[in-house]
Amino acid sequence: MRSSMYQTAPKLVKTAFRDIFPVVTNELMYWRARAEAIPNADLRDQALASIDTKTFHCQGGSIYSVLSGARWREAVTFIVAYQTISDYLDNLCDRSDSLDPNDFRSLHQSMLDAITLSKSASSYYQFRKSQNDGGYLTELVQVCQKHLSTLSAYPVMKRYLIELARIYIDLQVHKHVDQSERVDRLKQMYKEADYKELSWYEYSAATGSTLGIFCMVSYAFHGQLEKRQLDYIYQGYFPYLQGLHILLDYLIDQNEDRQEGDLNFCAYYPSVDKLEQRLLYFIERTKVAIKEMRDLSFHRFIYQGLIALYLSDPKIDRVLSGARIKRQLLKAGGIKSVFFYYSIKWYNRFKNKPIKQYSL
Repeated sequence: MRSSMYQTAPKLVKTAFRDIFPVVTNELMYWRARAEAIPNADLRDQALASIDTKTFHCQGGSIYSVLSGARWREAVTFIVAYQTISDYLDNLCDRSDSLDPNDFRSLHQSMLDAITLSKSASSYYQFRKSQNDGGYLTELVQVCQKHLSTLSAYPVMKRYLIELARIYIDLQVHKHVDQSERVDRLKQMYKEADYKELSWYEYSAATGSTLGIFCMVSYAFHGQLEKRQLDYIYQGYFPYLQGLHILLDYLIDQNEDRQEGDLNFCAYYPSVDKLEQRLLYFIERTKVAIKEMRDLSFHRFIYQGLIALYLSDPKIDRVLSGARIKRQLLKAGGIKSVFFYYSIKWYNRFKNKPIKQYSL
């Protein structure tokens, strides 16, 4: 074990609530102030909404910073910046009048630039009317690049980061085009990937998580990474742990996605029973997939914490058979999931406060 911070669930929770989340809040205060200064109203509104409604994405991702040793604050800065890009672009694509795949790919080129350390040759907004973000997206990219460029493990890690980012970007492009094209595009992506043990919508879900990237980068802040360890991380996280992550996210969002007309992968299961069965399958396969990973207890905490995080959201109680699904998944996650569940409920009730203003 690299650090005592994550040897036990109570220590990890204490570290997250006392040390990590306040740093996340400070980072988001800065980015919210930058978002407030975006000249274009449409871009400004989506940037602010992505921060105000998706703070927990950055909090959850930043748990990986405990793997970074003394450089954990740098890891938090990278994770918050990269996740903020993801959340901002997801909002832009979800709430945009555009259905142009070229637009979506151009916007998401920023996520690739952020991890390849390359400067985009053209504007990320080149295919849309709203373009003037006051340098907001470019600055997010540059912050990611600045921190990755300091990592000695970056050269060996780069191709893994690119692969995870590439499949994430492909998903974002395909799922935001015209509704008549989405499923066919995603089925073709699935066919090319050849993951026969999964359905097309389960594979698509697995591509939509940034956790594998955060895990690799956080380890790299601590020191050198070998190819073998990177292989274990990739195989440990993709497709099952990342798939579990996004399926849980879609599970609790079913009602609002139905109202907004947004694609939701959980809606493609033939029944609630099948949905529950496959979520339990993803949990079991995750347990097996992470067995060869270093710091095994930490990675167990990740999937146990994901179960707790999403099931602690009140939205689960409005999902069809939500109470039963919650009960079964918490049981599958074990006593640690139950512990995390009540810890998160307590934190959200007594400690979680809105992001305050920040003066630039």
